[in-house]
Amino acid sequence: MTPTLRLFTVLVLVVSWDVRAVPAQDPDTCTLRIGTNLAGPSDYGAEWPFVDIMHNARTWIPHNSTWLDGGENAWDTGVLSQIPTDDDGYPLELPIAVPGTETEQIVRTVWANTGKLPAGDYTVLWQGDGDLSVWGDATELTNVPGRMTFRLDPQPDGLFALEIERSAPGDHVRDVRVILPGHEATHEEQPWTPSWIEGLEPFVALRFMDWGHTNNSTLEHWAERPRLDDVTWTPQGVPYELWADVCNMLEKDAWVCVPHRADDDYVRQMARLFHDRLDAERTIYVEYSNEIWNWMFDQTHYANDEGDQGVPWPERTAPFVQNVFDIWTEVFADDMDRLVRVVGVQGSWQDVSNRIVGQLRPGSFDAFAPAAYFHFPSGGISELENLGSDATASDVLDLAWESVRGEAFASMRSQKQSIADHYDIPMLYYEGGQHLTPEPFGSVQDYGPSLVAANRDPGMYDLYTAWLDSLETLASPARPGLFMNFSYVAPVSARYGSWGAAEQQFDMDTSRQASPKYAALVDRDCDDVVSIDDPGEPDDTDPTWPGLRLASAAPNPFNPRTLLQFELPHDADVALRIYDLRGRIVERIVERSLPGGAYERTWTPPPDLPSGVYLVRLEANGHLRVRKAMLVR
Repeated sequence: MTPTLRLFTVLVLVVSWDVRAVPAQDPDTCTLRIGTNLAGPSDYGAEWPFVDIMHNARTWIPHNSTWLDGGENAWDTGVLSQIPTDDDGYPLELPIAVPGTETEQIVRTVWANTGKLPAGDYTVLWQGDGDLSVWGDATELTNVPGRMTFRLDPQPDGLFALEIERSAPGDHVRDVRVILPGHEATHEEQPWTPSWIEGLEPFVALRFMDWGHTNNSTLEHWAERPRLDDVTWTPQGVPYELWADVCNMLEKDAWVCVPHRADDDYVRQMARLFHDRLDAERTIYVEYSNEIWNWMFDQTHYANDEGDQGVPWPERTAPFVQNVFDIWTEVFADDMDRLVRVVGVQGSWQDVSNRIVGQLRPGSFDAFAPAAYFHFPSGGISELENLGSDATASDVLDLAWESVRGEAFASMRSQKQSIADHYDIPMLYYEGGQHLTPEPFGSVQDYGPSLVAANRDPGMYDLYTAWLDSLETLASPARPGLFMNFSYVAPVSARYGSWGAAEQQFDMDTSRQASPKYAALVDRDCDDVVSIDDPGEPDDTDPTWPGLRLASAAPNPFNPRTLLQFELPHDADVALRIYDLRGRIVERIVERSLPGGAYERTWTPPPDLPSGVYLVRLEANGHLRVRKAMLVR
């Protein structure tokens, strides 16, 4: 259904000394592949997959058709359910009298956060007889039946609204489209935003948990699923057809979450849709709901309350997972090589993970997945509270390093040993990355600006690199991993977390300085990974000069010093230097001619050098060896 768009290649920066990054999906060197979660459709986000942004519009807001002096004139009169609509959700008549309201009612929709949209001239198209208008950051330019144009002047935290002031009964306003600048002529044939497509190129898989509004979903029967012609996709999510279409177009694997209330017919119809619509070359990962142990979500209460009360929690949640796997297995019976049945587990609560996985029938699942987040260490929030408004990005990053080298990676290693090794299955990660949020979540804190600053700081690149390197050591060619970043594009927030790998889709700057998390995800060098607790063995198979050897730093990770050892097969002009991941020289260890032989030098970084991954670069007569060294303060 969806035409193929021209794909754009993300260019990976190459520093002058030619230590090159490889794409995240390189199958020859990476046993930890990198995918990403997509942001759910909303009017206040930063991810805009569709050139028709009506798909991201807020649900209709009913209100008075005229301002009533002395009246309440509520922003939302709450009577939308009393306004008759067609099957797609468009009001059949406006203005309309509704009992109990101050005046006849009309409707509007809004887009908040206009600062994440491009400036320019937008087009509104519609079918039917009616009058539409705009206000807020939008200024009307032209308005004729069925077509209006307006200029958007985006403002930080800005908003613009689209009103339906009149909709004629018998020929009501319908099929409203709000088209990004420059896409009116092609929006039907090319519905995807080019900048959105471009930024997804390096990832190997897409997880649609938020596209389906999986958390707290109310979907139960197949007839309730999101439809292509719905007014907006913000209430129930993006239609499944488009999940498959975008994966086919981009040649990405799909990770889907089945709504927790879905009846057996829904589960079976969903499986058939993806079986038939997703290209046979694409792998599909299926998971029951999301985080069914997380008590902030309805799905956890549902599985607990509706499960067998004679069985303890969390074991009583397992039959829901098992049922979904059994139905999908039935549908994919002749194509099981396309299907990966993933058990979601609690990353930091090993007992819960073991007890859920242990209840499933052996052979009925193919992989399991904790979330690979790093948080603040114990006592970290107290340190930030003591610093208050004086807290800096460096303070936040230093605390995050403590988590990465401590409890965060220890949890991942425990999951591997307890489940992956025991069942001989891959360990995947349904979400992951930084989880640096205030306490309590959603609160305004004096240290809040430092959380935002840390997510924008280039030091986050080093932290992500170290985290992904460490996870890479838990995978193998026999049991490859898949890390699903959370999330692709999202605004930063001191209250609710800065989840996006990038915070701006349009004119996205993917450099390490502007988007350190995104850059770290795609600049994967899997030939020489360094674990937070296991440096591994050096690889000296490079034939450019046999016998030239640079050993891994020992210890590695290290603090306050580490030993650097190298061997020269012959006399050589030697330069042994330390670089940061942006290609800047940090320290010159050796710069002189040396006779052939074995050497060692101690590197003691200066006290102001921050935690991070550094590159030890040995050059001898033009031949190069490079190792990673991880400094943890």
